Amino acid sequence: MKAMRIGTLAKRAGVRIDTVRYYERSGLLKPRGRLASGYRQYTELELARLGFIRRAQALGFSLHEASDLLALSAQRDVGRVRRSAQAKLADVQARIAALTVCPHSSPAARDTVARKTARS
Repeated sequence: MKAMRIGTLAKRAGVRIDTVRYYERSGLLKPRGRLASGYRQYTELELARLGFIRRAQALGFSLHEASDLLALSAQRDVGRVRRSAQAKLADVQARIAALTVCPHSSPAARDTVARKTARS
């Protein structure tokens, strides 16, 4: 596998270098290795993992939830991954239902309903 440095990884993933570093500090992503100069090296595997994290966030998963999904994936626990995704889907559907109950309310009121629904 061809190695890439952090800037290339970030560019290919469509994120900032600071985001990659944050994910590293959070334990979501690890460089494959380091050069003698200290530069981080990444492969397509880390790029795919970064893509998964970003897609999970776009679907409404928190970084903690994305981390849990990655751990379950590493354990090959498909059933728990499916249950987690179904729970997130139910949460999103509940938010949508709460927002569509009052379509003529103000955006601030809809935000309040969405926040309350997210906590439950």
